[in-house]
Amino acid sequence: MDGGVFYRLGNEPSTLDPHLTTDVASAVYAVEIFSGLMTINPDLAIVGDLAEGWDVSPDGTATTFRLRPGAKFHDGKPVTARDVKWSLERAADPATEAFNASVFLGDILGVDQKLAGAATTVSGVQVIDDRTLTITTDAPKAYFLSKMTYPVSFVLDQDNVQTGPAWILKPNGTGPFKLAEYSPGEVLRLTRFDGYHLGPAKLDEVEFLLSGGSSMLMYENDEIHVTDIDFSLLPGFSDQSNPLSADMQQAPPQFDVDYFGFNTTEPPFDDVKVRQAFNYAIDRQTLVTALLQDLVVPAAGILPPGFPGFNPNLEGYSYDPAKARQLISESKYRSGSDMPRITLTVPGSFGAPISPSIEALLAMWQEHLDVEIGVLQTEWAIFLEDLHQNRFQMYGGLGWVADYPDPENFLDVLFHSESNNNQAQYSNSQVDLLLERARVERDETARFDLYRQAEAIIVDDAAWVPLWHSNGGAILVKPQVRDYFLFPLIIAKYRYIYFVE
Repeated sequence: MDGGVFYRLGNEPSTLDPHLTTDVASAVYAVEIFSGLMTINPDLAIVGDLAEGWDVSPDGTATTFRLRPGAKFHDGKPVTARDVKWSLERAADPATEAFNASVFLGDILGVDQKLAGAATTVSGVQVIDDRTLTITTDAPKAYFLSKMTYPVSFVLDQDNVQTGPAWILKPNGTGPFKLAEYSPGEVLRLTRFDGYHLGPAKLDEVEFLLSGGSSMLMYENDEIHVTDIDFSLLPGFSDQSNPLSADMQQAPPQFDVDYFGFNTTEPPFDDVKVRQAFNYAIDRQTLVTALLQDLVVPAAGILPPGFPGFNPNLEGYSYDPAKARQLISESKYRSGSDMPRITLTVPGSFGAPISPSIEALLAMWQEHLDVEIGVLQTEWAIFLEDLHQNRFQMYGGLGWVADYPDPENFLDVLFHSESNNNQAQYSNSQVDLLLERARVERDETARFDLYRQAEAIIVDDAAWVPLWHSNGGAILVKPQVRDYFLFPLIIAKYRYIYFVE
């Protein structure tokens, strides 16, 4: 049946402005309130959103988009090609400070000049008429349409934004839901937009409870409709005598990677042998089995299993403490005790307990490398800001979740020397060349081979300590809920949900 309110716990967003979105918590809301030219459907295909169709020029550089005639903002105003152009130029305006604009929009002609303050418009975005525009990239880019699914490319209402900074509390979006209420630390409530161009949602509202609390207890008390199951509780829910076992659903593996990062320009991580030693000194398999109940799989490289371009033959780092100690002795620091003080920064409230997996990693490094590592915890919003400013020596408690199904979204976005998202400040001219060749390679097999070559070098250079990829988990979903789809990417999903009696 249509209607009803879907309740769940939510995470506090660092921003509700899609052009400023850089984290998962914020993106979850952005994709429901706003939309762009393209989106990702439940089959993980790149499909039209505000665009009903598009044509690509023979040389692959110019894409002409045709907007859906029924596309409108939440206030009923039609979406025009000029709205798309203004939005892209707003994202590329240096005054907006959209961190991801260069990464996700930089292929468009004129974006770099706009970001540098050398142009007032983006030359590569041309309005043909109210429903038609052409976007020209600097070269044929096979992943260009995929990048148009990221929130920094979403369409905003100029009149709404120009009312002042408080616009974001009453955004005039184009997504399946309108923002009805946002009380930080308490609740974020979405209400259905009946005029949504892809068909209205079935639910009346979705309410994200931001105040925390025990998710499992709230589920048992019928306060929320869905909850994750902590891995320590899984055996109990697998027991058929447990009345909640019928509510359990298996979650698919996420397209993600958890990792620790180094600032490769700062001692002692400016020495590749030190970085390699940190990789050899940890027993990923034991951590995965003993602490994480095999709900994750050890990461050999960067790309997750099942992801386009994944290399099943990439070996990565084995657990070899002797090799780790040898590499430290061969480094310019000679021993762990002679290294500069190391500080690991992780997100979290000051004084909160460190996760068991991080504690285990620290113990392995101390035992095998004779290094002392101090831990600094910072609140999430501050952590993100410092991460973007490359202020960390070593950082952890992080994961990267794919924004779209293309290896460029991991390897180029995170490791090209000129990428804003290269927080490791990693630089290898051979990797840059391979990534740049992959950008313009139009044959998919050849393109993926270039990415595999680049990934192998990145892993050998130990730019990160890749830890693990999600292996799927389990959740509880109330029996009256239907079509609560579990995706490995962040996709607008609440419009599909409905209740049965």
